[in-house]
Amino acid sequence: MRRISCKVHETRKTYWPMLTALNPYDRNQPFPNVSEALVDPNGLLAVGGCLSPRRLANAYRHGIFPWYGEGEPILWWSPDPRLVLFPEQLTVSRSLRKTLKNGGFSFSYDHCFEQVITACAEPRTYADATWISPEIKQAYCQLHQLGLAHSFEAWQDGRLVGGLYGLSLGGVFFGESMFHRASNASKAAFAFAVGQLLQWGYRLIDCQVYTAHLASLGAEEIPRAAFIGLLDDFCDLPVSVSAWHKKK
Repeated sequence: MRRISCKVHETRKTYWPMLTALNPYDRNQPFPNVSEALVDPNGLLAVGGCLSPRRLANAYRHGIFPWYGEGEPILWWSPDPRLVLFPEQLTVSRSLRKTLKNGGFSFSYDHCFEQVITACAEPRTYADATWISPEIKQAYCQLHQLGLAHSFEAWQDGRLVGGLYGLSLGGVFFGESMFHRASNASKAAFAFAVGQLLQWGYRLIDCQVYTAHLASLGAEEIPRAAFIGLLDDFCDLPVSVSAWHKKK
């Protein structure tokens, strides 16, 4: 799950001729096998295409996600290894447990998706750019309207102070980005999200690339091949979508 990254801007155009170029007018065009992804930069698989709901859903189903910087064409990635969290293995430290109990947070889901993705796109003190462009924002808001993308929110004194968003396919939630405006708000929102997803029968949370923040919460790296196998097992599970409509 990418809170923000400048690493994508290190991608050099010299890599692009080596990649499969996707047709922006063919939403059904298959992606190349993830085994064809580059080793350096890790996971770069294809270039071009579009951000239509059909193409995005197909990408995530096969362990692929878009990630590119301003002024670049769409770049598609499938890194190896992959950072994942099995919901039942969430690590709640003593300090986080105290925060959840006494931090003054309340939580919701799908209450203000657009506000969450907008907050995730805001500049951070440790980076000078965001990968969440207006094009990305529009695409994921459309996925939300179609019931494929969802958000979790943390509130304090009636103010949105943390949250995250991602895609849901079967029993897999693909985390995309998170933010915080108050201390520990993103961790609290993530813990709430994992608890809800576990309750609803989700089996896997994709966190994409390693961060110490997520590793501290129980996320672990697994080989890409193992991750693809888990997608085959879990993406078609009949998890009830009605849970998302019972908003808190």
